[in-house]
Amino acid sequence: MKAGTVDVVITSPPYNIGLGYLSYKDRRSEDDYLDWMMDVARAVRRVMNPEGSFFLNIAGTSSEPWLPFELAVRLRELFVLQNHISWVKSIAVGETSFGHFKPVNSGRYLNRNHEHLFHLTLKGDVPLKRLDAGVPFKDKSNIARRGHAQDRRCRGDTWFIPYETVRDRQQKFNHPGTFPIALPELCIRLHGQPAPVVLDPFMGTGTTLLAAARLQAHGIGIEIDPAYVAIARQRLKDQSSD
Repeated sequence: MKAGTVDVVITSPPYNIGLGYLSYKDRRSEDDYLDWMMDVARAVRRVMNPEGSFFLNIAGTSSEPWLPFELAVRLRELFVLQNHISWVKSIAVGETSFGHFKPVNSGRYLNRNHEHLFHLTLKGDVPLKRLDAGVPFKDKSNIARRGHAQDRRCRGDTWFIPYETVRDRQQKFNHPGTFPIALPELCIRLHGQPAPVVLDPFMGTGTTLLAAARLQAHGIGIEIDPAYVAIARQRLKDQSSD
């Protein structure tokens, strides 16, 4: 790929926590994994537009919680952490819960209900379309009273995006690490550039590319597993025929 040609990078690489991918063994030593991710990050930096955004979704585990932060510290060599977004997958508000709580068989650990979404840029000064990824005001009187031009406010850096309920692995396309399409959609909207070039270097089953197609962006996906590539192509074909 030519240098400086990608506007938005959105990806969720393997987390190094032993997930069951078809063609990749998700268990390296920590140093090997971090070195590999830095190689990927250097390649991403090369193809990024100087005004581009890199949205990196990653998570640790209860027994190995430091890995995302170790990677974030290393990435300071290449990027500025412009925003740190918490992707909340499930949450309890008062006595009510929302989203799916994955069972945890432990007397030490709490349910892990969020993942990290690091928004990385080259200089930390990329302008964003915060309202394009925003939400309506709850109190409509705030619109006129505070001089807002529209019924829209910044979503902030905590995004509640639950998974759609699935009954079996087949409904997740036999992929252990998918994310909801709303996540890459919000990233593209937040970056705010019309018809951007969007890259996912760990495409999986193509969710980022589906989001790009929905928003009239040009999506590019990279994936080592031919089975996942076939699923991604079929999903794009099905979406275009809807």
